[in-house]
Amino acid sequence: MEPGRSEAAVMSEAATTLAGARKGRPSILRRWVGQALARNLSCLVVPGPEVALAHGLDLAAADMRIAATPRDATVLLIVGELSQKLDEATAVLYAQMPRPRAILVLGGSAPSSLPQADVSADLSQTELMEAATRLQRLLAEGAFAASPDDFDSSILQTKTEYVCPMHPEVVEDEPGSCPKCGMDLVAREAGGDSDAGEHDENRGHEHHEHHHDHKHESEGHDHHHAHHNDHGQSHERHHGHHQNHKHAHDHEQHQGDDDHEHAHCHEHEDHQGQDHGHQQEPAQEQSGTEYICPMHPEVVRSEPGRCPKCGMDLEPHKPGEDESVKEDVSEHDHEHHHDHSGHDHDGHDHSDHDHDHDHDHDHDHDSSGFMSMVEVTKDLPRSADGLAMDWLEVPFGPCFPGLPGGLKLTLTLDGDGVTEGQATSLVAMNTSSEEVAVETFIERLAAAMPLAPVSYRLLACRAIEQAAGLEPDPAVERGRAAALERERIASHLGWLAQLGRQLSFVWLTRRAAALQLETQRADREQLVALRPALQSLIARLEHTPLLKARLKGIGALPHGSQDLRGTVARASGRTEDARQADAMYRELGFEMRAESAGDAWARLRQRHVEIMTSLDLVEVAGDPELPKLRAIDNPSGTGEATVETPRGRATLRLTQERGQVVSVELDSACSQHIGLVADLVEGQELGDALVAVGSLDLSPWEVTS
Repeated sequence: MEPGRSEAAVMSEAATTLAGARKGRPSILRRWVGQALARNLSCLVVPGPEVALAHGLDLAAADMRIAATPRDATVLLIVGELSQKLDEATAVLYAQMPRPRAILVLGGSAPSSLPQADVSADLSQTELMEAATRLQRLLAEGAFAASPDDFDSSILQTKTEYVCPMHPEVVEDEPGSCPKCGMDLVAREAGGDSDAGEHDENRGHEHHEHHHDHKHESEGHDHHHAHHNDHGQSHERHHGHHQNHKHAHDHEQHQGDDDHEHAHCHEHEDHQGQDHGHQQEPAQEQSGTEYICPMHPEVVRSEPGRCPKCGMDLEPHKPGEDESVKEDVSEHDHEHHHDHSGHDHDGHDHSDHDHDHDHDHDHDHDSSGFMSMVEVTKDLPRSADGLAMDWLEVPFGPCFPGLPGGLKLTLTLDGDGVTEGQATSLVAMNTSSEEVAVETFIERLAAAMPLAPVSYRLLACRAIEQAAGLEPDPAVERGRAAALERERIASHLGWLAQLGRQLSFVWLTRRAAALQLETQRADREQLVALRPALQSLIARLEHTPLLKARLKGIGALPHGSQDLRGTVARASGRTEDARQADAMYRELGFEMRAESAGDAWARLRQRHVEIMTSLDLVEVAGDPELPKLRAIDNPSGTGEATVETPRGRATLRLTQERGQVVSVELDSACSQHIGLVADLVEGQELGDALVAVGSLDLSPWEVTS
């Protein structure tokens, strides 16, 4: 305890200080800074803003705004419980937020990888408003602390991996040889400098390490998520100059140090005393045998060993033998390794890096043991203009504007073009669970699907009731159908708000989000009253030339795409809708209408059609009724049910014994649609690829594992 300070004062400070406070003794000026931050709560929402909206949370009403990236956020807002993978990713996001930073948790507990939440509350708008008030008070009073706690998590720790100096895409967990060129793999920190041995950069940078990273592994805790929350930053990193900020320790400690300098010291090893091809090392005895590195001919030794630069075994060579080859290779080596004036790596020729992931190469060596540089680069990927290009693997998510939270999209870029891509869910549902009571199962399934809880609640009720041998009750089914269609309208409006975030159409995000919140709480009469507003929004969207130009022709599904469902199928002209086989929907006069172009614009228009169709159905069906399990006499049996969710057909099969659900099998639309990503993004420009993926309206929670 500091002299002159009472124990009560210390305890009082601890009680009013943020876990992520910034270093600095409290002062009048810093108190003003805290008050300013309290008036502008900028939130990074995890899993994503669409989840907050789906739970009926109006952040704007609580004086909060949504931040697109961690570095713009003051508050980490966690909505609901997080999966383990998303928990790990959230720790990385939190580490990248500037201090002072706060943690607000609604409807759950703080992830184990994070400090204790500064404020916790239940998942409701009322609780959110009260929590925001407490958080503002806490920021105003405890934004600064003399000795704030450091933040460290096991997920932020580094591990050793082994990379090929010539093929940085070859990364292994253990020492060995490169399968492409045979060179010894070089040890480095995971996520570290892919040119280990060429540049020892940024040793003077005390809190940030800039690395050349070509392999983003470890789903859910990639240290680069936040850097890909901006379109402009996601693809401007070439092989020679990636600034990937790895936060092994507290990200923001340097901000409190006014004298901190970002000293980037580029130390090029083995450059002293060498002229890189213009002058060889001291000549060996002409009558003896020299040992030379095949890739660095300036390295000459009088006895066997390994190259100090790349680790390759030195090969025997008699003086004077194939000097022309040596000079050519040496000259190339000089060009590639020594032209660092200004350290403008964007101008480097990367043609000596082979990024072909699909082919193994048999390199022929000449009599001197030198590997021809033509052979090293012969299979290098070529761009559309025929130039040899570096391929870069870039992750987007799990919190990326315009993409659903919990989705990790990994794209391989050739310049601004996408050569391949893959989407994975960090919140996928595992259907293999322990025995659980039927009522508990219904609640768990609904909670596990935050973007469509009504649909999956209805799916569970119908499957359990069928297993018990119950026949449908028309009166009950009408209310259920109205609730399902109300959720469909709200879901499509939520997708429009997400589209607005992706395309930076602020007016669209605000208007669609406001209508979504009104729809979720509306009864039949209120929904009918929203018809003019919905029609007005749809008309404006379909008559916005810039929007049509941005979506038309983008994300057209490849011919022969299988198992399309829901809006994605109907926008491609397919008559795929589970409601057609439902007697209740036939009674309500349901008619399916479909677009045919199959691109992002068609999917937008199809959702417009479905919003108005669902509104018509609610008007006929009556007031929405939240699905509830009817009384069952026989608690044992096997049941199957199908529901047309907002994203397409979902089928649930389950077995129950004595009131316990003992086995579950779920087939959802998103489990099928996530596999479309690879074909959808291949050959597209980066921006178009992101729009195409967003147009699928994937829900990572509805992907089963």
